[in-house]
Amino acid sequence: MTDSTAARNRPDDRDEIARLLPAPADRDLTREQHLRHKELLMQHIDHDRAASTAATEPVRRTPRRRTVRVASAAALALAGALTAGIALTGNAGPAHGGTTTAATDTRPAAALLHRISAAAAARHDTLTVRDDQFVYTREKIRGADVTSGKAVVGPLKDEETWLAQEPGPLHRLGLSRVDGETLPLNAELGDTEGTPAGFGRPTYRWLGSLPTDPARLLDYLYAKTPEAERRQRDQAVFEQIGSLLGGMMPPRTAAALYQAAARIPGVRRTVEARDVIGRPGLGIVRDDTRYGVRTEWVFDPKDYSFLGARTFLIRDTSYGKAGTLLSGTAELAHAVVDKAGLRPADADGTRTA
Repeated sequence: MTDSTAARNRPDDRDEIARLLPAPADRDLTREQHLRHKELLMQHIDHDRAASTAATEPVRRTPRRRTVRVASAAALALAGALTAGIALTGNAGPAHGGTTTAATDTRPAAALLHRISAAAAARHDTLTVRDDQFVYTREKIRGADVTSGKAVVGPLKDEETWLAQEPGPLHRLGLSRVDGETLPLNAELGDTEGTPAGFGRPTYRWLGSLPTDPARLLDYLYAKTPEAERRQRDQAVFEQIGSLLGGMMPPRTAAALYQAAARIPGVRRTVEARDVIGRPGLGIVRDDTRYGVRTEWVFDPKDYSFLGARTFLIRDTSYGKAGTLLSGTAELAHAVVDKAGLRPADADGTRTA
């Protein structure tokens, strides 16, 4: 690849890596509103870079208009949790999507995911969640700011969220509290009638409505996961499943999600994994080989419960060297409460579901 070709590709790569980072926790805007503001900033960065390279690059294609799914300045990231036992290389899966059987290198991952699925299914589903209640989650989070073009990791933060369970479209989705600062969670940008239950607002009732047959569920995920330009479909579906983990859901739904993930080509098992607070666990990963980013899920080796997730670079990029961590979470507590802002009695790290 020539220097001019690399220069042309760098903005798109930056956008794609940035898209992998979650929305900021410390915000007073909705996720999409915040990203809209960030989009304007990134357009200025593109303009400045184009001006600085114009003298050495006489021909440059006009960049496509970027979507609003760009990195946030306070994007979550995990820092310093890389361990020597984690492999930083791996084979890429097929470039097409679908419910085909995973390749040979995914068999250990499939075996582990089936054990995780069985453990999830064995948990008694005695929980009742009313439409007027809130699902409470407490996590430790850490994020990287990539605005400067380099991944700069922020401090570890304590985040609590209260997500409303009403099935209808909502303008007020709940509350978020980061390091003691409480802010409202509002409807997604463009949802003038409110945000309905779904991928962007996964209520317990909506999660329970998903297919519990793994093949049907995977077909549904491939059909419903939003398309992204230049995005490998298998990776997008893997990350869509990951976005649903870490919350409260019916055991049968969790079991089906893990079995569906086992069918995605390119999904692998790691020798060792750790969450953002250093808890060791079993790792399930998939590599975005186009952008050199690994997405990893971490599970408790004793009861196979979900501990957290992280993303990190697996090759040198303009953001940092291989091993640079971009985002991470550690699950601490889940519960159902009657009011937003109300902490459950066991919110000190004991999971209630």
